[in-house]
Amino acid sequence: MSYENIVTEISDRIQTVTINRPEKLNALNLATLSELRRAFTEAAASADVDVVVLTGAGEKAFVAGADISELARLDVLGGRQYALDGQAVLDAIEKCPKPVIAAVNGYALGGGCEIALACHIRIASENAVFGQPEVKLGLIPGFGGTQRLARLVGKGRAAEMIFTGANVKADEAFRIGLVNKVCPAGESVSEALAMAKTIAAQGQVAVRYAVEAVNAVHETSLEQGLVIEASYFGLCCGSEDFKEGTSAFLEKRKPNFTGK
Repeated sequence: MSYENIVTEISDRIQTVTINRPEKLNALNLATLSELRRAFTEAAASADVDVVVLTGAGEKAFVAGADISELARLDVLGGRQYALDGQAVLDAIEKCPKPVIAAVNGYALGGGCEIALACHIRIASENAVFGQPEVKLGLIPGFGGTQRLARLVGKGRAAEMIFTGANVKADEAFRIGLVNKVCPAGESVSEALAMAKTIAAQGQVAVRYAVEAVNAVHETSLEQGLVIEASYFGLCCGSEDFKEGTSAFLEKRKPNFTGK
C-alpha cells in the first residue's frame, strides 16, 4: 500500500512506520491520521510483522502536534468528531496485537505526545521533548492525552502538564515513567529496533497474549485482570510455541518458535 505522508518498511519481521512530513515537523493533518490508521490495521493483520516501530522523519520532531490550520476551522460538533476520529487512530495503535515501540526524536507535543502514549513502549533520544500544550490554544488534549497520560504518570503529574501546558525533557520524562529509556540523540530508532529484535525472537503467541493482557490493566479490576491472565496463560499452554520453548529449555538449546 502506498502512502503520501508516512513511509513503511518491513525487515526481519519488524515494521518501521515513519511519519514523513519533516518540513512541517511531522505535524498531524487529517490525511496523515488516515494513513496511520491504515498502516496499523495492515500491520495488525500481517503475517510478516511481529513488532512495529513508530517514529518521525528527521531529528527535530517525532510529531510536533496537530495541523493548526485544520484545528482553527473546527466548531463544537466538528471538534468533537475530530477528537473521536483521532482517538480511533490511536486506539488502533494501542490495540494492535503486535507490540508497538515509539522511537521519539525531538518534539513530541500535543497529538505527538498522545501518539507516543498510545504505543506500548517509548524510547526517547536525549533531545526529546514531551508536552500537552493544548491549553495555550484554548483547547484540551483530544486524542486521549487526558486519559493515557494520567494512567501512565499519575493524576497529579498529568494534571500539572496538561493544566500548565509545560514541556518535559527526556530525562524528566524517564524519571516520571513517561518513557522506558533515554538514549543519545539520533539513536532512538536504532535502540527501538534492537528492542524490537529481542521481542521478535520470543514466542509470538505469548507476546500477543501478553499485549492483550497488559492492555486490559486499566479496563478491568485486579480480579478480572487475573482471570484474563489465567485464560491467556492456558491458551499459551496449548500452543506449539509453548511445547517448543519448554523442550528447548530442557534440552539446553535455542528455541525455534513458529508463532503457532
